[in-house]
Amino acid sequence: MTMRAGIVGFRGYSGMELQRILAAHPRVTPILLEHRSDGSAPALPIGHTGPERIACTPDAIVGAGIQVVFLATPPEVSMEQAPALLARGVRVIDLSGAFRLKTVERYKHWYKEEHHQEKLLAEAVYGLPEFYRAQIPQARLLSNPGCYPTAANLAIRPLVSAGVVDRAAGVVCDAKSGVSGAGRKPSLKTSYCEVTENFSAYSVLDHRHVPEVLMNSGLEEKEFSFTAQLLPIDRGILETVYFRAKGIGEAEDLLRVYIDAYAGEPFVRLYPLGTLPDLRGVARTNYCDIGVKMDAATGRAVVVACIDNLGKGAAGQAVQNMNLMFGYPEAEGL
Repeated sequence: MTMRAGIVGFRGYSGMELQRILAAHPRVTPILLEHRSDGSAPALPIGHTGPERIACTPDAIVGAGIQVVFLATPPEVSMEQAPALLARGVRVIDLSGAFRLKTVERYKHWYKEEHHQEKLLAEAVYGLPEFYRAQIPQARLLSNPGCYPTAANLAIRPLVSAGVVDRAAGVVCDAKSGVSGAGRKPSLKTSYCEVTENFSAYSVLDHRHVPEVLMNSGLEEKEFSFTAQLLPIDRGILETVYFRAKGIGEAEDLLRVYIDAYAGEPFVRLYPLGTLPDLRGVARTNYCDIGVKMDAATGRAVVVACIDNLGKGAAGQAVQNMNLMFGYPEAEGL
């Protein structure tokens, strides 16, 4: 017997990636949940039907025996869908930003929208397994982290926890993402002719993913500078973190911080000194690859973290969280 898992927003890039991963998962049958009246089925080869589709209503979902629903939807849709599903005993993994922050005031400040589910906002478990694995199995509502904050927090939090950052000098995160991170909805800014042969920064000083980094890394806003930039590629995130080190003298000490923090972690890979990760190494995987470099004479230090924004930054991490929620091996299907 396999568990039936529903996907809302299956036409988007994260939703399509969920379909791909879950179709190969040995314990799960994906079900597509149609929440749009104008939805149409894709063209399929002769003899192929694709995943089962049903209406995205609580009655239909419960009747189909679906135990968990992935919401690969905009925040406002997630806020609308989650309460009714939870009320019927269906667990929810939300890939939007709807439930990542802990107060309605903070949500309004960064998302420029009102939040209408204050109790669920407070209840949601933030699904970054490397930090919150113990809380995930009991979660009714799992808030999947943003793509930029996943890489940033995996790179920064061990440094702050180990006390090796000169926080008075600040931390700079220079983050670059492929275009799929902006979603599939048509936009002039992400159209082919605007993106190809181009490179641009956006949401400077007010990116909505900043509070997720602050909430989980231990940094304060005045200590952290973050700039997101759009690469002319389809997928992948590379973040370069710059800081001044203290209390350590060599690059070996810096690498040891990560070795100690991520010993036994299935999806964090560390690179040996003298090498750094790149996007090709994480494409279509659930890995976060991390490499370090340090100048002992000046204390200047650089950490490079790479993920696939649709993998560890979205659908892959959502499936990792699902495995933990239902007691499956954490890396199964990934």
